[in-house]
Amino acid sequence: MTLIKSISGIRGTIGGKPEDNLTPIDAVKFAAAYGSYILANTQATPVKIVIGRDARLSGSMIQSLVVNTLVGLGIDVIDLDLSTTPTVEMAVVEQQAQGGIILTASHNPKEWNALKLLNEKGEFLDAAAGAEILRLVETAAFYFANVDNLGHVTRVDTAIASHIEAVLNHPLVQVDAIKNANFNVVVDGVNSTGGIAIPALLAALGVNYHPLYCEPTGHFPHNPEPLKEHLGDLAKVVVEKGADFGIVVDPDVDRLAFMDETGEMFGEEYTLVACADYVLSKTPGNTVSNLSSTRALRDVTEAAGGEYFASAVGEVNVVAKMKEKKAVIGGEGNGGIIDPQLHYGRDALIGIALFLSLLTERKCAVSVLRASYPQYFMGKGKIALTPEIDVDAVLKAMEERYKSHQPLTIDGVKIDFDSSWVHLRKSNTEPIIRVYTEANSQATADALCQRFSDELLLIARQ
Repeated sequence: MTLIKSISGIRGTIGGKPEDNLTPIDAVKFAAAYGSYILANTQATPVKIVIGRDARLSGSMIQSLVVNTLVGLGIDVIDLDLSTTPTVEMAVVEQQAQGGIILTASHNPKEWNALKLLNEKGEFLDAAAGAEILRLVETAAFYFANVDNLGHVTRVDTAIASHIEAVLNHPLVQVDAIKNANFNVVVDGVNSTGGIAIPALLAALGVNYHPLYCEPTGHFPHNPEPLKEHLGDLAKVVVEKGADFGIVVDPDVDRLAFMDETGEMFGEEYTLVACADYVLSKTPGNTVSNLSSTRALRDVTEAAGGEYFASAVGEVNVVAKMKEKKAVIGGEGNGGIIDPQLHYGRDALIGIALFLSLLTERKCAVSVLRASYPQYFMGKGKIALTPEIDVDAVLKAMEERYKSHQPLTIDGVKIDFDSSWVHLRKSNTEPIIRVYTEANSQATADALCQRFSDELLLIARQ
């Protein structure tokens, strides 16, 4: 069982001992630290924080603990209950709140949960804020309100509807054209809040949809990470229904993947490529993704006359680089779409609307659209960390070994070759070193992944 504290929040498995797992005590301490940080860094009166959660089984328990801890600090809570990560992000701004907490462990299995922390812009906290909250957790420097100054809870049930309305009003979303296209799709909501938000969005866009696992029970019917090996049921239903394509999201709806009409994956990496292709055709400009994302985004951006930039892994880093370079779209290769015309957060809803808008113009099968993009293949591996491994020393040794390739070191070590690359980095969410590769064939990408995994282990044992 695991508890991971980082500048982006706290994530862990439910049950067990405090400090070793995500227990009620840990949830209260972290919520108190976050609330105390917000109180110390705002002049607003009263202070408001938005709370929303995905549908996982522990969500209601963690929600009650977090909400009442904030109330005990004298903070007013805007409670969205079942919601999505991008919906909470947008609601922080809409409600003029001073922050937000999303209760979700994203793609992690059902035994996990987490507190993701937002600032007053509905964006993830930066490193300095995260470090201060970790300090407050360790020192327990909390001061709770007296009985006359407790916070209040206001339930808001309209946040997802407001989110959908904002998507419909986006200047690049072709609502009428989508309604006239008579699309037929299958939606896998992994029995979480995507099963609420995505069907509602599709209905508003006039898209005929077949729901699959769209009951928000928290009983995930398969591993919730939207990868090919977990989506056999979706592939079967897409083919059976003769659907134009399939849609799958993770439990908190910030990751988006498509499946073509034959039941083959469009590829999470290519979700951003396709959406960027459409946006760039309307609003030429720059794009950003993280170091572990496909080169295809760079190729599409440069073909449209823009410039591509890479950031360190993590949404907060992508957003910072997007703002710096005034990117018109960005995101992460795990299916995270960030459209600054809507908000600076990964958002499956806007991704779906942009993808549908693209298809109305291309008038081709999804498999044909995928084949039109540069063909890259990715390998992904990981090495479990053990106490005797000095990760920083291992990565430094790899940097030195490949110094002739001028590796990037803003986040681990990324080494570019003529027709491939490898990215080695310590995970922020799991006790592992991640090994990502990309090449012109799957066999080459997998071989590169194995080669560098072996090299890492060899160095670690020296």
